[in-house]
Amino acid sequence: MLIDPDKAEDPARLLHLINLANENCLDYFFVGGSLVTSTNLSEVVRQIKENVTIPVVLFPGNAIQVEASADAILFLSLISGRNPELLIGQHVVAAPILKNTRLEVIPTGYMLINSGRMTSVAYISNTMPIPDDKYSLAASTAMAGQMLGLQTIYIDAGSGAEKEISPRMIAAVRKSVTVPLIAGGGINTARKAIDALEAGADMIVIGNALEKDPDLLTEVSERVYEWNASAVNRES
Repeated sequence: MLIDPDKAEDPARLLHLINLANENCLDYFFVGGSLVTSTNLSEVVRQIKENVTIPVVLFPGNAIQVEASADAILFLSLISGRNPELLIGQHVVAAPILKNTRLEVIPTGYMLINSGRMTSVAYISNTMPIPDDKYSLAASTAMAGQMLGLQTIYIDAGSGAEKEISPRMIAAVRKSVTVPLIAGGGINTARKAIDALEAGADMIVIGNALEKDPDLLTEVSERVYEWNASAVNRES
């Protein structure tokens, strides 16, 4: 579950999401966003950690989105773009701060895939997403990221994406790398969640869709549980 601190200013609503996540065996909370204008990042992390034991992973849009009480941080390098600030610049600023925390730092190649309209992350990052039909370009970008030593690849259509990343795109990236693959953006039904997993994603991230319909988490969780169980049966 991706939680944007700007959209989590209602403590009661946030607690409801936290409890839903716990009931549905969520693996991780991602906390952050492209443009965090509120000052409640630490409060969101605190509320999660006081109520559940699910790990909290920071998903930062810039160097100031660091909260030492979280468990880990995705050290995102925007490898699909050519903005030096998001390839290495912000990392130089954040590195000495992270050095003095106990956060697990996860070097992550972050790739934006075109979702049909301008998203917040594309606008804020001043980068052009990879066209959604350029499968070899996306695969080569992910491959280069792994060769540079990045430990995870995150392909994202962006917050509030018009459409999800296609299974064909996910499959192309999956075939090009051996590191864990995260897929997010536009996943607003259980079918889309399963499609992403079947295409090769190791993890799916849902954010905006839960703001509109929190109960979607239960539906997705049940389908993913069934899918995992059937996968185990097929292997055995």
